[in-house]
Amino acid sequence: MTKKLISRIAELSVIGKEGHVPSALSILDIVWVIYNKIININLLKRRSRKRDFFILSKGHGCLAQYVVLEKKGIISKKDLNTFCKYKSNFGGHPDSNKIEGIECSTGSLGHGFPFAAGVAYGNKLLNIKSKVITLVGDGECNEGSIWETCMIASHHKLNNLICIVDKNKSSDRALKIDDLKSKFKSFGWLAVNIDGHSQKEIFKALNIKSRKPLAIIANTIKGKGINFMENNPEWHHKILNQDLFKKIILKN
Repeated sequence: MTKKLISRIAELSVIGKEGHVPSALSILDIVWVIYNKIININLLKRRSRKRDFFILSKGHGCLAQYVVLEKKGIISKKDLNTFCKYKSNFGGHPDSNKIEGIECSTGSLGHGFPFAAGVAYGNKLLNIKSKVITLVGDGECNEGSIWETCMIASHHKLNNLICIVDKNKSSDRALKIDDLKSKFKSFGWLAVNIDGHSQKEIFKALNIKSRKPLAIIANTIKGKGINFMENNPEWHHKILNQDLFKKIILKN
């Protein structure tokens, strides 16, 4: 399944001549587990107030979310094939006003996480037993709003809130952030490290029971699955063309 989704991400980049492909590939396993194993798709389709929420704070990785929502039947192939075309609803960052299944418009880093905390707090007040999951980038953790949200979530004991950090180390060249597990713990969170490409570890971590908010530090490879993109900063926002698409060698 993952190989097919990788191919679809690459195909959409060619179609739209746009997209942060490596950033989407580093989170693909995580997003797949969330929608395939955690979120009740029927509740999501009905916009039930009791649904679990997933908010992609690192919005530039939205191709991963788009292809998984397509696979789960939330959005259509026909619509998604308009990716980044004139008047398309599907841009390089997700728009909750235009795309079914998107809970929050994101793109400006550091904004999705506080939104997720607000949803979690609201659900607590309403005694709604659901999970609120957000996914941030490790570079996004340079934003002050990330740590302000950590303080608020800890203060209000939001044990229904899960923050997954995509630690693909792409930001290390600008500002290296060491030992995120200890940083989250110092803000009153439970924190664990996992292999962000092991779907078994991802699922296990997402089901941890805690009285505190939960941070999952997912160690990932940027560009995972396309050999010439893996850990190659040149490909951060480089666009695939048809010739390169044909040469892609997918890893298992």
